[in-house]
Amino acid sequence: MTKPLLKKLVLTGAAGRLGSYLREPLSQLCEEFVSTDIADGVGKLYPAETYVRADLTDLDAMCDVLDGADMVVHFGAIGDERPFEVLLGPNFIGAYNVWEAAHRQGVRRVVYASSIHAVGMYPKTEFIGTDVPHRPDTFYGLAKCFAEDLARMYWDKRGLEAVCLRILSAAQVNNTRALGSWLSYDDLIQLVTRAIDTPVTGFKVVYGVSDNDRVPVDNAGASFLGYRPRDNAEQFAAQILADAPPADPTDPGQMCQGGPFASVPLGESGVATMGIVNDKKET
Repeated sequence: MTKPLLKKLVLTGAAGRLGSYLREPLSQLCEEFVSTDIADGVGKLYPAETYVRADLTDLDAMCDVLDGADMVVHFGAIGDERPFEVLLGPNFIGAYNVWEAAHRQGVRRVVYASSIHAVGMYPKTEFIGTDVPHRPDTFYGLAKCFAEDLARMYWDKRGLEAVCLRILSAAQVNNTRALGSWLSYDDLIQLVTRAIDTPVTGFKVVYGVSDNDRVPVDNAGASFLGYRPRDNAEQFAAQILADAPPADPTDPGQMCQGGPFASVPLGESGVATMGIVNDKKET
């Protein structure tokens, strides 16, 4: 039997849709796997898994959860645009608490669910890399910028490694934007796993996207992780394009990396216009 990679691994946001797909494979990488969220539970637990209800806005709680951990996979946050005051606790202060608790507890690396919305106002036609300046499309995107800069600072000043995964869209392909932005659940699992098992990462930002023919970003910087996405949204293209309304080149939601988040007013939901299917994995 292969020896587990880590002694203890923590996943925040474990009760969310993406967390539901990550829990089982991540539980196989460690001797002790701790899932955490603010929900009452996550259903049936996998071998080696325990669930701890904890609030990201509580630094002491984060320190307790991360006690003895080798790494933390930080997927916890409000996953949509909201007024700044609503996002301030879980998305901004919560990110600080995770990094500060990780530092205090001697955690080696944070793997962070960042987002394309950190650079969501760039046109899709520019094929941007991870080295472009931040250009957030919402307060939600601004929180991702804050966490990426926080991660860089904690690496530069305190030697805490971080891999920030700018996820484009990890959901079923049901619109034209997703033909380029799709990250399949299998590729998500591979990307997070590679961010964990790569021996040395320092601070790094990579895009979370599958091997789509129409991918709008340059993800060459993810190569050092050994990430080789296998899925391609082009398999859905014929049907999606046949059903799509005429494109509007004056709509930022169609022209920009952030999709609908680029066109909604600040503080108003972007997810509400996206038709995301809640295909959360049940245990």
